[in-house]
Amino acid sequence: MKFAICQVSVSPLRAEPSDRSEMVSQVLFGEKVEILDVKKNWVQVKSDFDGYSGWADLKQFLEVSEKEYSSIRIDKFCSESFNLAVDLEMPLTLPMGATLPNLNEGKIKFGNKEIDYLGEFQSANSSKSDLPHLAMMYLNTPYLWGGKSVFGIDCSGMVQQVYKFCGISLPRDAYQQAEIGDALSFVEEAEPGDLAFFDNPEGKIIHVGIILEENKIIHAHGKVRIDPIDITGIFNTDSQTYSHKLRVIKKIL
Repeated sequence: MKFAICQVSVSPLRAEPSDRSEMVSQVLFGEKVEILDVKKNWVQVKSDFDGYSGWADLKQFLEVSEKEYSSIRIDKFCSESFNLAVDLEMPLTLPMGATLPNLNEGKIKFGNKEIDYLGEFQSANSSKSDLPHLAMMYLNTPYLWGGKSVFGIDCSGMVQQVYKFCGISLPRDAYQQAEIGDALSFVEEAEPGDLAFFDNPEGKIIHVGIILEENKIIHAHGKVRIDPIDITGIFNTDSQTYSHKLRVIKKIL
């Protein structure tokens, strides 16, 4: 078994080992992965954070020993939208939520790398009351299928990254996230930070967002935006129509 660390800001995970293949998710800087297979310039990896697997560019990962993989500290994350690091005297922009392996006195260390970190960071000790503020930091981020960063994000990716700061490792996809937590009977019972899930005509969960105060929700739809929510679903203030049908509200924290 082989192991590696993502050494670029964002590494796309694709369904097949090809640049033309669909991007199914992403791995952010500093995240640990298990190597499942290698085909020429492609590596199939499984994320330690959420168990998601896919194919990525081999050059975007640095192989480490099993001992280092097991012992590496991943308890600190970038806490601003964009964060500056310096790798071999070259700038490296790290997105919010990127992991900072073994960060100590401004140095990130893993494998044979030593990177200067000049950005802000915090541990996974945020509370539920912090979730709306954290989500707002993604506001206006463009929607990107499979995205998990401020460079582009999808609905479940945003929810997953925000909850990471509370030490909660949610699954990657909305339908998987909907299986966790306690269901609420009424919209009025929801608190800021709770999750609202929405389904399609076939009953499949296809969308998720984070409840805010005053019957509002922040979600990724075209971009990360704020809209009103009621018992019917999300009312899009631009189109003046309901864009998503509410299925259930879940309390995770």
